[in-house]
Amino acid sequence: MSNAIDFRPVILAGGSGTRFWPRSRRARAKQVLALDGERSMIQQTMERLKPIASLDKSWIITNEFLAHEIADQLPGLPARHLIQEPCARNTAPACGLAAFLIERDNPDAVLGVFPSDHVIADEPRFLKALQKGITVAAAGENIVVLGIEPQRAETGYGYIETGDLSKDDSALHVRRFIEKPNQNRAEEFVAAGNYYWNSGMFLWSARTLANAVREHLPETAPLLEGIAAAYGKPEFEEIFRTLYPKCENISVDYAVLEPRSAKGEHLSNLYCIPAEFSWNDLGSWASLYEYQLEARLRGDAEGNVADTGGLLSLDAADNYVFSPRKFVALVGVENLVIVDTEDALLIAHRDHSQDVGKVVKELSQTGRDELI
Repeated sequence: MSNAIDFRPVILAGGSGTRFWPRSRRARAKQVLALDGERSMIQQTMERLKPIASLDKSWIITNEFLAHEIADQLPGLPARHLIQEPCARNTAPACGLAAFLIERDNPDAVLGVFPSDHVIADEPRFLKALQKGITVAAAGENIVVLGIEPQRAETGYGYIETGDLSKDDSALHVRRFIEKPNQNRAEEFVAAGNYYWNSGMFLWSARTLANAVREHLPETAPLLEGIAAAYGKPEFEEIFRTLYPKCENISVDYAVLEPRSAKGEHLSNLYCIPAEFSWNDLGSWASLYEYQLEARLRGDAEGNVADTGGLLSLDAADNYVFSPRKFVALVGVENLVIVDTEDALLIAHRDHSQDVGKVVKELSQTGRDELI
């Protein structure tokens, strides 16, 4: 990557702490938890980017519940770069606000948008793909997405259909973005060979993204520009609280990427960099179980993955157990998720781990705020 390219990571770190309840809570969502090591997910995210971007170049978009913990975990991050959304408005307003803020400083700066809670191995390959994407994004009004070669017919991820190589063979043209498919379509995508998982990692110049938001979200763009114009002024917080809730609640995929792809692969300036690194979007207890089993971080011969004060397994298989302070005995059970914390105990079938969010919703409706 040329030293002349001004690269600014933008880390999306909102979230309500529902998927990994009861370990995750509103003020302790999964990105600030150490789910697969000693460092939290957001600390790992920033560490990966360190070779090409210092903390003082990075921005984090989060919420009021997580901001304090994130600031504690990332002491080198400038306080002015920790943006607290007054309400959740999905990824398009968050990305758009970052673009308008950075555009005012350097419209040619390349923004890298990264989720704060993904697991990535093979970090040298990650950096190689990222540097390649930064170069493509800086070369014009290009939008670049890092695509993950599918390892299986996964129905929980979005897909990217790719076409021809770009003129300089540096990237693939994007034909379209596809939302989470059913099993049959996912199998077709994997067999076709030109489909990639949408990693949610995007690269574009501040000007390119800001102009895309102006084009595709004409009612939201002036609100975000008004917030950006007030940045650093005494009235910023009040303007932010007033204008941001009026922004459209929409993902950047729906708002910008899909309309762009409709222009055709050679007109949209949408590109995919196929990534060769190991990637996992930890979206549920089941996905954490599968990742830890596959990575052999934990696990016994019967497929039980445990973080406990000791485990005895008798005729029990394929369970996930988190109870770090207690000895746990499993007898005659299989495919369970068991998560024990100081004030709550979760017992669920692994196939229903995506439904944990319903527990949090029920707790909220019944006024059990101390548990969320």
